[in-house]
This record gives sequence, structure tokens and C-alpha cells, in this order.
Amino acid sequence: MAVAPLPASSFLSGASDRLRAMLDSQATDVRLETGDVLFERGDEGDALYAIISGALEISTLSAAGRKLSLDMMRPGAIFGEIAMFDPGERTATAMAAEPSHLRRLRHRDVLAQLTRHPELAGDMLKLAGQRMRWMNTQLNEQVFLPMPVRLARKLLYLTPADGNGQLSLSQSELAEFVGATREAVSKTLSNWRKAGLIEISRGGLLLKDRGGLAVLADPEGI
Repeated sequence: MAVAPLPASSFLSGASDRLRAMLDSQATDVRLETGDVLFERGDEGDALYAIISGALEISTLSAAGRKLSLDMMRPGAIFGEIAMFDPGERTATAMAAEPSHLRRLRHRDVLAQLTRHPELAGDMLKLAGQRMRWMNTQLNEQVFLPMPVRLARKLLYLTPADGNGQLSLSQSELAEFVGATREAVSKTLSNWRKAGLIEISRGGLLLKDRGGLAVLADPEGI
């Protein structure tokens, strides 16, 4: 069976030829159906993953047991890299948001390749640096930005500009992404619907005015 080509998007768009070759030759395929859990927070971590197709939701739980969705990763993304630097417990849960195809690289195989090809360390350090910057941005937004701003940013992030603007997430799921109550998210979305920024349906919502949402997502630019 032919090997599915690696996406030229997200982190893989700038990955070295050596890393892409390693993903083609050393990685094993993993296929998930919607709702399948790849790993849970606290599981032993010994591999990183590259997304070929589909989408993975990355989430965690608060001390009170409340779910907080951290990210929705799509083709070209690589995640689980913390296991490359410090094998141990996973810090978050990864679940398929839709049917997904991944490639898995085991910790031992990456270390073996790094020994033979030290230049691969550049990819690993770049990936770690991007993850640290992303985590810092998420923390700052959660602490300093009001919920409507976080929600506007999340809607723009989850619906690529070259897409159709459709987002198949419930209001409860959106609340998990912005760390707010469903009631607060519902009230904000209702106001935006009246303003003509979005349409709301049973299966999710549709962005009608990305420019208007972009203004709400950048209050300092108003």
C-alpha cells in the first residue's frame, strides 16, 4: 500500500528533509476514529506524532475536574515532543476530533537517528521552542484577556481564513476552549449573531464577518 505523503503545512512546512525522511522511514501509522483517545494525561509518554490527516483535540483537566481544551491540531502538526526530551507522564490528553491518520515515532528511534544525524537536533529544538512560545501565549491570554476577546481569537484560530467559516463545535465545547461557562459563551455568541458576525446552528456556527471578529480579537487596535 502506498505511503500517504506528509503534509506541507504547519510545523512540517519548515521541517528539514532529514526529519521528513525519518517520518517516512521510521514512523508507524496510527489511525483513529472520531472520539478515540490517543493518550490521556498521566499516561507514559514514549513517542511523538505527526498528523497526516484529520484533527486532534488536546485537553487537560483542572484540579476540580473541569475540562479545558488547549488546542485543535491539524495536518502538518507534530505533538508529544516532550517525550523526546523527558520521557514520563503525558501532560495532556489527545483525542481524535474526526477520523485521523497519524505517524508515530518512538523515543528510542529518534535518539538513534539523532546519534547518526546530529542535525536533527535543530528540528527538535525548533519544535520545543514553538511549543514554549505557544504555551506562554495561552497562559497570558487566559490570565489577562477578557472572555469575549479569547473567544473571538479562538473562533478565528479554529476556522482557517481559506476555509468556509464553518465550525462544528457546540457552545459547551467552545466554553472548554476559552475556560468559561457555557452560559457566558452563549450570551456572547448571541450578541455577535445579532451584530451579523456569525450564524448559530444546532451543529455549530458559521463565521460571516471575519474582519469584525478580528477587531474584537485585537482590542488594543480599536
